[in-house]
Amino acid sequence: MSDMNNPKVAVVTGAGSGIGRAVALTLAAAGWSVTLAGRRAKALEETAGLAGEGAELLPIPTDVTDPADVAALFSAARDRFGRVDLLFNNAGTFGAPGPLEDLSYEDWRTVVDVNLNGAFLCAQAAFRAMKDQSPQGGRIINNGSISAHVPRPHSIAYTATKHAMTGLTKSLSLDGRPYNIACGQIDIGNAATEMTGRMQTGILQANGELAVEPVMDAADVARTVLHMAALPLEANVQFATVMATGMPYIGRG
Repeated sequence: MSDMNNPKVAVVTGAGSGIGRAVALTLAAAGWSVTLAGRRAKALEETAGLAGEGAELLPIPTDVTDPADVAALFSAARDRFGRVDLLFNNAGTFGAPGPLEDLSYEDWRTVVDVNLNGAFLCAQAAFRAMKDQSPQGGRIINNGSISAHVPRPHSIAYTATKHAMTGLTKSLSLDGRPYNIACGQIDIGNAATEMTGRMQTGILQANGELAVEPVMDAADVARTVLHMAALPLEANVQFATVMATGMPYIGRG
């Protein structure tokens, strides 16, 4: 059970791999109790197994697009740790890349359901928990992406959802003020994960060419999330951009 005089209880979605795993382990190393959410039970168990001795990690297989699953996730976190102080709203999918005219409605819906609807459901559940608990309040950090600012070719579903994430962040930040709930967004560019494997083999650029792009360690993202999470609730990083220094963002297109 977390110390109620210094509560540090987090829920991390997409915690079975990549950025979610890196953030969950970094939080755990800093003394946070962490509920791990993701679709794959085995991957969540693997994340928990990588934590240091004495770390408190609770794996809960979760489909973030299912309201009942999300409700069960936050109920489990509160039953185990007593409260929720942080949500890292990270679960997402890029979807199948390809020309806009070939994108099926089913593929569009899949990306929207995970990236936007899932983020909303988790944020809503976290908001409810933070509003009702004592002491009141907490923090939500949304994973936006560089695509919240500028698109890649053939990425309309992903880009649309990440632009929508910025609106979600702003509304949560405003609506959370009366309840001491802070909300910020981290926009990440080219962290080295399974999702960004194509960056290192060649990915389509705006001029139609394929190019290898620089990447950064996901641990650099995790340290940034930890800094945002460790601030007192009187302070908030509203938006942070963390990216591989040499990637084509400034000047993209």
